[in-house]
Amino acid sequence: MFEISDLKASYEGAEILAGIDLDLSRGDSIAIIGESGAGKTTLGLALMGLLDGKVTGRVLLDGVDITALDDRERRKMRGRDMAMVFQNVEDALDPLMTVSDQIGEAISAHRDRRHPGDIGGRIGRLLGSVGLEDLKGGSYPHQLSGGEKQRALIAMALANDPQVLILDEPTASLDAVTKAEITKLLLERMVGKVSLVITHDLSAAARLTERMAVLYAGRIVEIGDTCDLLENPRHPYTRGLIRSSPNMTTTKDLQGIPGRMVHGVCGCPFSERCTQRIDICNKEVPPLLGVGDRSIACHRGGIVPLLELSKIKTKFGKFVAVDGVDLTLYEGETIALVGESGSGKTTLAKTVIGLFSHQEGEIRLEGTPLVRRDRDFYRKVQMIYQNPKESISHRMDVFDAVSEPLAIQKAGSSAERVALVKRVLEEVELSSDDAFLGKYPHQISGGEAQRVAIARALVLNPKLLIADEPTSALDASVQAKILKLLLNLQEKRGLAILFITHDIALARKVSDRMAVMLDGKIVEEGPTSEVTSSPVHPYTMRLLEVAPDLAPAKEERGTRGGGGGAWAISEPLLPLRAREL
Repeated sequence: MFEISDLKASYEGAEILAGIDLDLSRGDSIAIIGESGAGKTTLGLALMGLLDGKVTGRVLLDGVDITALDDRERRKMRGRDMAMVFQNVEDALDPLMTVSDQIGEAISAHRDRRHPGDIGGRIGRLLGSVGLEDLKGGSYPHQLSGGEKQRALIAMALANDPQVLILDEPTASLDAVTKAEITKLLLERMVGKVSLVITHDLSAAARLTERMAVLYAGRIVEIGDTCDLLENPRHPYTRGLIRSSPNMTTTKDLQGIPGRMVHGVCGCPFSERCTQRIDICNKEVPPLLGVGDRSIACHRGGIVPLLELSKIKTKFGKFVAVDGVDLTLYEGETIALVGESGSGKTTLAKTVIGLFSHQEGEIRLEGTPLVRRDRDFYRKVQMIYQNPKESISHRMDVFDAVSEPLAIQKAGSSAERVALVKRVLEEVELSSDDAFLGKYPHQISGGEAQRVAIARALVLNPKLLIADEPTSALDASVQAKILKLLLNLQEKRGLAILFITHDIALARKVSDRMAVMLDGKIVEEGPTSEVTSSPVHPYTMRLLEVAPDLAPAKEERGTRGGGGGAWAISEPLLPLRAREL
C-alpha cells in the first residue's frame, strides 16, 4: 500500500537522498537508522511534502502517486492519510496555543467544522489514549514535561487516524523511564499502520520495528529483519554503528567509525571510511542486492572473511595439541581465544603464523588456501608475542627492532623507513626522538617494550594481528592502556585481531566474538556477550566462575583479614577438568 521508488532530494544542487526504494504493507514497521547527516529526517520531510528542496521519484499510497499532487491536494492528504511526529517538540508545538486547541486544529482541518462538539469529544478520547488527563488539554506547552509534550505530539499525529505514521526521533531527548512509557504507547498506536521510525537510537529501533534500513549519505546500504541485523550486521557501516552504540547487552568497549560522512562522492559512498574497500569501490556505486535474507549495497557482498581455519590438527609426535579446529575471523573483527594454559591457544596461533606445521586441515587467507608463507603473507599477518623482551633481540635498539620488517620486505627508502618508524611509534604513544630510538630493550620499561613490539607488528600495516597474551605480564594500568591502544588501532586501521588470553574477564572487554578452547578443541563459540551471559559448556561456566571479581565478600564465603572491605573468596580452585569434565 505504500511504495517509495527512486526517491531523490537535493538542496541547492547538493543531493541528500540518492534514490530510496521501500515497499511497505499495512501493519509494517521499519526503522531508518544512520548517523546525523545521513538523510533520515530529509526522507521523512520529503515523504510529507514539507521539504524545502527538489524532490523526484514516486511515492505511492494505495496506488496514488502523492509526489504528483498539487499543493492543495497535498495539504488535504497531510495529517489525514499521513502524519509525522517531529523531532524537536519545542518547534512542533505552538507556545501560544493550548494542547487541546492544537489537537483540535489538526482535526478541524480535515473535518466538517459545523460539528465542533464532535471535535471536543475526539480531543478528549485522544488525550486519554496517550495517557494525558483531560485537564492537561487546557495546558500550554511550557506547562508540560518533555514526556507530556511528546504524548501531545503523538495525539496530534493520530488525530485523524492516518494510514502512514512517520516518527522522527520519537524518544531521543527522553529519560529512560519516560522513553519506556512512550515506546509502549507507540507500539499500541502503530498497530495496523505503516510506520517509519527515524532514529539514531538502536534500542528504540529494536523495540519499535520489525525491519531496519541503514541509511548512509542518502543511500540505503543494508536492510533486513531488525533483530537479525542488530545481532549479525553484514555491512561494515552497520557494524560500526552498532559498535558505537551503548546498550546493556554489549560487553566490548565502544568504538567509533573513522572519518566523516561526505555526500556526492564517486563510487560507494562509504568507501573512504571502509577498511575492506577494493578498487571498484572508488569507481562504482554498489546496487542494493539480496544476499540471503538481507539486502546489502556492497561490492564485496558485505563484511568478508579474512582468516578461515578448517579442521586444523597440529601434532607433536603422537600428542595432538590442536584437534580439528574450525574458526572464521572477519575483516575488522576481534575474536578472543580463551582457555587455561595448555589448552592449545598459542599452538593454534603459531600454526597460523607458520612457526608450527599442521598435519591436517586447511587455512585460507582472504579466501585463498594458504600453501606457503611468503613475504606477502607476512605483510598481511603479524604477531605480538607474550614476552616482548624475548621477541625483540637485545642486540637491537628500538629503531632497528621496529624497522627490521621493512628491511626484510625491502619497503621504502632509508628516509621513508625512518619516517614510517617514527609515525608508528607515535601511533602507539611512544616517543619518536633520537634518544628513544637509540635505546635497547633493557633500557625501557615493560609497557614501553610491549608498545615497541606492537609498533614492530604494525609497521607493515597488516590486515591481521595475532596477539598472544599481550598484556599478561603488565600491571593493570599499563594493561588498560595497551588494550585501549589496540582497540583504537582497530578502529583507525580496520585490523582484524585474534586475541589470545586465559583471562575471560579481559576477553569480554576487547572482543566481538569469543571461542573457548579446551584440550585442543573449541568447545564453545559465539558473540562475546552471549557466551559470557549465557554460557552453554560447563568449562565456559567454570572460567566465568573463577574470573576476577571485585565484589565485596559475603559473610558465608569468609573474609580475608579481620576488618571490613574484604574481597570475595571463592571455593578452592581445583583443576578444571577434575571439577567439571
